[in-house]
Amino acid sequence: MLLQNGWAILQVLLVVSFSQADEQVCRQMGDPENPQLSQDGNMVLGGIFSFYSSWKDRMDTYLHKPLLNFRGFQFAQAMLFAIEEINNSTDLLPGVSLGYKIYDECGSIARSVRVALALATDNTVVAALSKTPCTRPSQVQAIIGETSSSPCMAIATVLGPFYIPMISHFATCACLSDKTKYPSFLRTIPSEYYQSRALAHLVKHFGWSWVGAIRNNDDYGNNGMAIFTETAQRLGICLEYSVSFFRTDTSDKIQEIIDIVKTSTSKVIVAFMSHMDMDVLIHVLSQHNLTEYQWVGSEGWIVDSQIAAMDKHHILDGAIGLSIPKAHVNGLREFMLDVKSLNSSNNGLFTEFWEALFNCKFRQSASSADIQRECTGDEDLTGVQNSYTDMSLMPIFNNVYKGVYAVAHALHNILKYPFTHIKNIYFKTKEGDEVYFDENGDPAAKYEIINWQPRENGAVEFVTVGLYDASLAAKKQLHLQNKSLIWARNSKQVPVSICSEKCPPGTRKVLQKGRPVCCYDCIRCAEGEISNITDSVTCVRCLPEYWSNERRDACIKKEAVFLSYEEIMGALLTAASVFGTCMTAGVALIFFKHRKTPIVRANNSELSFLLLFSLILCFLCSLTFIGQPSEWSCMLRHVAFGITFVLCISCVLGKTILVLMAFRATRPDSNMKLFGHTQQRLCVLGFTLIQVIICIIWLTISPPFPFKNFKEFKDKIILECALGSAVGYWAVLGYIGILAILCFIFAFLARKLPDNFNEAKFITFSMLIFCAVWITFIPAYVSSPGKFSVAVEIFAILASSFGLLICIFIPKCYIILLKPEKNTKKNMMGKKASH
Repeated sequence: MLLQNGWAILQVLLVVSFSQADEQVCRQMGDPENPQLSQDGNMVLGGIFSFYSSWKDRMDTYLHKPLLNFRGFQFAQAMLFAIEEINNSTDLLPGVSLGYKIYDECGSIARSVRVALALATDNTVVAALSKTPCTRPSQVQAIIGETSSSPCMAIATVLGPFYIPMISHFATCACLSDKTKYPSFLRTIPSEYYQSRALAHLVKHFGWSWVGAIRNNDDYGNNGMAIFTETAQRLGICLEYSVSFFRTDTSDKIQEIIDIVKTSTSKVIVAFMSHMDMDVLIHVLSQHNLTEYQWVGSEGWIVDSQIAAMDKHHILDGAIGLSIPKAHVNGLREFMLDVKSLNSSNNGLFTEFWEALFNCKFRQSASSADIQRECTGDEDLTGVQNSYTDMSLMPIFNNVYKGVYAVAHALHNILKYPFTHIKNIYFKTKEGDEVYFDENGDPAAKYEIINWQPRENGAVEFVTVGLYDASLAAKKQLHLQNKSLIWARNSKQVPVSICSEKCPPGTRKVLQKGRPVCCYDCIRCAEGEISNITDSVTCVRCLPEYWSNERRDACIKKEAVFLSYEEIMGALLTAASVFGTCMTAGVALIFFKHRKTPIVRANNSELSFLLLFSLILCFLCSLTFIGQPSEWSCMLRHVAFGITFVLCISCVLGKTILVLMAFRATRPDSNMKLFGHTQQRLCVLGFTLIQVIICIIWLTISPPFPFKNFKEFKDKIILECALGSAVGYWAVLGYIGILAILCFIFAFLARKLPDNFNEAKFITFSMLIFCAVWITFIPAYVSSPGKFSVAVEIFAILASSFGLLICIFIPKCYIILLKPEKNTKKNMMGKKASH
């Protein structure tokens, strides 16, 4: 920094104190470079612009005369206008006059470097002492230009060691922001880093995910497109193709680009090109009548009226892109159009300029027969329509204007405060534009969004339809105004440019093999999964209590399934349970009414009534299995089932033992005393108490609990009772099974007792049914899903209960009600009644 400031001070002192000596003459080897425009001053600014479209060494001969580039003259005029204003100002650099040296680089990078060196080290004939180097520092304080990025990179590299500031008005390559490579480069146009990102966001805004790209094959196009591609990929935009183009390419190369465009499926083309290259490309595109494409343009050509005038086939109608915000510099237009003063110059450049401007030729001899129009030098631009009189590039002229003023303000500050830097300046132009540079030497990034809208007269109007401001928050940077846009082929509908149609909700994207991510197929979500947005990458699995609907775009709550009283199966089982309860109660009433008859008294009526009571409980406990499971119902149903069935089997076992002991006794009273009423009660109580203890342990360690089963059915929730401890459940069932088998064995042993007393036979048969039911219950229970397993358990309870009731009590009820003559003590003892 100190070295750079010191160099600036040294240059100022050299301007004031330089004196020429006559002792020795030094001459540069080769031809010196002379500026096309120059003016002396206390401080001199350099300028590098392109006045010709191409350049060849003077030793070559021209096959075709190079075309004049009126834009270069416009940029130079903007620089001269700013210098003239500053020289006439009393506030800025008072008492100091600015001069200039403006060179033509003719669109050549090599020549750009050459004229930059000429500005950096004065190459004119100078006098010096014999011991003094022949070269001397240039009087140039800063250089305005160049227009393109590649020449600027070359110039900035060469000028870096000299610390001569270079301010470009149109070089946008983001690479120039690297201050380690280009420490003295600044610009008054935003870096293409912001423009490329803005173009990507613009493409995303209109839903174009499948685009083609054409770029300049230079630093401007390649760097700009690289940033665009990176941002586009991050936004989900794919490039079907990306081709490079330069105005000097062969016809075969250009035809290859045309073929790629023709065979593409994308309908949007992003063109990151300069106006010179677009001039060539539009001519070729017109020959092939490629009018169906939507163009998105960079600031290099989007507001170029010359390109619009060349677009006779309306290839670019509806184009949209970014441009430097519109600007107006008071007096600049009038200054540019006042070219009469240039007639006094003997410079051949301005002779050609004048002749091209007015389509005339200065009189060389009176005998010139081929001159259709002669130039007098008094021509007026009024009524002349060409690219020089076109002021559509006023924003770029304004950039040149601001660049000159930035140098002037920096010099003004250096004279007052030596240790200042041009990057630290801040000022406002007379139109109120703020001028400042960031740490990379770049201005604030602001763009207008331009839309090409054709008019009835065939002309194209560049309509501002939005703004892009990189200094705002990310979501607010792009702002489109409420204006109607015109698209390709004068359509008012936004074009569609996608590789694959959007995937609707309920589907997900599956990439097509070997193609970019924008090309995909839409696959329906699997059962239990949904996607509720368009273009979903994945399907989201519903929560366990939810299931996907038919369209797979929403999760709906699963149907809760349990054995309820309202459904047919639940109602039938409830009816069977109630019927069994009533039937058992009816039997109990019959027995109670005939309790003194021999058939009731024959086998301990107390056990019979207790058995009937336990059967009623068995029928009723089946009702606890019906209905929505709860914490209490889950514990009650299994405990009640286990205890009531043990009570029931205990009574049957007691009756069986009593029958065996009664009929196998040698002395009737002896066995009856051993197994009397008290022993019978204790037997039933003991067997039942064991089951109660098992149930208490089960409930204490791991009781049954309500459970939502999501695995059995995909689209339903099964509300069931989990066993808690499976060991406890099977212990309850196992204990019942042991008692049933024991009862069956005792009954089987008593099967051959006297026929008239068929108690043992009926008990044997009932136990056979009981065991058969519960043996078949186990596989049926394990294999039945959901509520059907509950129904199987209820059916087993009812079937075994009905088996006991019917086999043991119905024959007795038959005798009591229909065969009372058999209900006698004599008949019970096996003796026939006498006639």
